[in-house]
Amino acid sequence: MDTTKPSLSRRGMLTMAIGGAATVALPAPAWAAGEQRPGAVRPPSLTASDLQVVRQVSAKRALKDLRVLSEGIGPRIGGTRSEKRAADYLSGVLDRLGYDVTLQPFPVADKFLAQLDAPRGLPRDLCWQAGASPHAALDVKVRGDVLDAGAGGPADYPEDVTGKVLLIDYLVATRETVVAQAVARGAAAVILLPADLVEPRRASAFSPQLPGSAGSPVPIPVVGVAQAQKHRLRALAAGGRLKLTVSTVAHRGLTSHNVLAERRRRERTGPVVMVSAHYDTVIGAPGANDDGSGTVLTLEIARVLRRLPTAATLRFALWGSEEGGLIGSRYYVSQLPQAERDRILAVYQNDMVATSWDPATRYWLLSYTGEPNRATDGVAAAADRLGYAPRISPVTLRGSSDHQSFQEVGIASANFSWRGEESPALLEPPYHSPEDTIAKNVSLERLQVSMELIGSAAYRTALDA
Repeated sequence: MDTTKPSLSRRGMLTMAIGGAATVALPAPAWAAGEQRPGAVRPPSLTASDLQVVRQVSAKRALKDLRVLSEGIGPRIGGTRSEKRAADYLSGVLDRLGYDVTLQPFPVADKFLAQLDAPRGLPRDLCWQAGASPHAALDVKVRGDVLDAGAGGPADYPEDVTGKVLLIDYLVATRETVVAQAVARGAAAVILLPADLVEPRRASAFSPQLPGSAGSPVPIPVVGVAQAQKHRLRALAAGGRLKLTVSTVAHRGLTSHNVLAERRRRERTGPVVMVSAHYDTVIGAPGANDDGSGTVLTLEIARVLRRLPTAATLRFALWGSEEGGLIGSRYYVSQLPQAERDRILAVYQNDMVATSWDPATRYWLLSYTGEPNRATDGVAAAADRLGYAPRISPVTLRGSSDHQSFQEVGIASANFSWRGEESPALLEPPYHSPEDTIAKNVSLERLQVSMELIGSAAYRTALDA
């Protein structure tokens, strides 16, 4: 990486206790419309339409919505009550902005979740949701002293583990053996600890599969934690007596929702420009950057563009259950008749647009086909006007976000994201982790720049339709 280039870096953060809850105060970006942005290579050369956007979008204002999603609701697991709370909040915001709002339901798979707690609480800088095994005890709550059982072999812990909550290293080859041994010795619960991934990646929480127990469920809870939770639990257990409460819940017969919004207008046959993001998360992740950041960017652009004149219909979409395999966006596309697909000029999909990870200095234009289209062209042109052209990637082949659902049927779309300089595979350490919090993984500077890029591109496309 060229270290002489200016980059967006983490700014100082202040943590304040308000009403007993930790709230992070991030410094608001402070540059005038005509000034050079952090990470840009020159001052901007903005059009009249760009100025309509950049003078109004506000990362500081969007942070209020992000607090609700990431701190107030927390992990938003597809189809569960937490995701529905988020959908209701987002639809309420868009309704108050004057949009026609629709919640589009679709079925999703069952989810199996766990929650860890301690009598005096666990460290609050981490989320303590984990995954529960569908092949073990569900809808139960147990409490016991924690014992670190290492690899879970016969010599790794004392003979008497009755009532203990065991920490055991997770290995596919031994998972069922160590769980069976824990049950036989009277353990109250098993917490399986994932192997550490190669930095900067860190393992996520997971719902352990015990296929040999499918016909006869294990009679105690078996849960899978994230790498960050693993290290904290082991440190706490090594530091003295640790008592944990382990709760498991089965969520069955689930329905997830897409949140769709359009400006109220009579014309329903002309071209459409879409701005979108997914609002769900993986297990155990508060989802501040993935994808709370894209979600609040979409809301903020909806705020700014709601009264500006356009030739195209503006449509905003917040997808449910992306983390389960692009389920929400694929369902949406599958329900569109070809005539409706043909109306869509471009889909600007935003996924992880605000990380504070210092190496994430490149803004990536990601196309499922690897070819440019109207969405990538629009953002590349906006980047040039904002002075960001050298910080923007070439159009790069990559799916794995909701733009893929549109490109699979020939609709121009792309995913936009801050990632490492060398490759879009270089994601920040808090990715899919309990550490994906506002305090640890959000830069308001990067969020502001993302809003200016996407807002300027989408508005220009809607004007030129």
